[in-house]
Amino acid sequence: MTDARLPPVVITRPLTQARPLAERLRAAGRDAVVFPLLEIRPLEDQGRLRTILSRLEEYAMVAFVSPNAIDAAFAHIAAWPAQVAVAVMGEGSRAALASYGVTPANAHIISPANRQRTDSQTLLEVLDIDALRGKRVLIIRGETGRELLADALRLQGIEVEQLAAYRRVAPHLDPAGQQGLLTLIEFESEWIITSSEALRILIDLVGTAAGSAAVVKMQQQRLIVPHVRIAETARSLGFQWIVETGSGDDQLIAALQFHA
Repeated sequence: MTDARLPPVVITRPLTQARPLAERLRAAGRDAVVFPLLEIRPLEDQGRLRTILSRLEEYAMVAFVSPNAIDAAFAHIAAWPAQVAVAVMGEGSRAALASYGVTPANAHIISPANRQRTDSQTLLEVLDIDALRGKRVLIIRGETGRELLADALRLQGIEVEQLAAYRRVAPHLDPAGQQGLLTLIEFESEWIITSSEALRILIDLVGTAAGSAAVVKMQQQRLIVPHVRIAETARSLGFQWIVETGSGDDQLIAALQFHA
């Protein structure tokens, strides 16, 4: 049974990752609303994706930038080559790998040691750069993304190839969708925001639907974010009530401070 005293939790991550989290929140007694701010779509031409994924054994390491990258890639991967190291950022990506049978028991998985900050910079801190120097690394990501990891590896003499596996698209809200969004910000809610891009889209959607007064109401909502970079984006967009949790759904859920 949900606790009517607690505000609803709005989950804005892409639908595939939003639904399992919503189920966990509802089981814990919270009213969870799924409102994706990014749609993950397949590439229109997947020829290059399939070709490169068919020869993963040519790389010393493959880095996935997100669970979405893992899901898109494993649609074309029958079995992971055991000799190829896997690099991921956070707990969500580790869980995604495990769902495809890739675990520390059968693969060398590398991820940041600091769960409070899981990004390209902290991943670089735990990579064995000397072992990778002169070898080939593949980064699997969306059509667009940050270049920090690729640039840093190239500066160390590592051959880097980037591979797009999916597209990120902002949702189009019809009048009913716009009204649903405005209803959510009319009253207090807690918003789980898992990317800076999604947060910028949210502000744009609110402004388009109802103008600057609605944006001010949105800025007064409580944000639950897993990374300091997203928190910095939120502050730059005028948000004041921000909770940083660290990587993984367990920490997001703990931050919502359930009542017994």
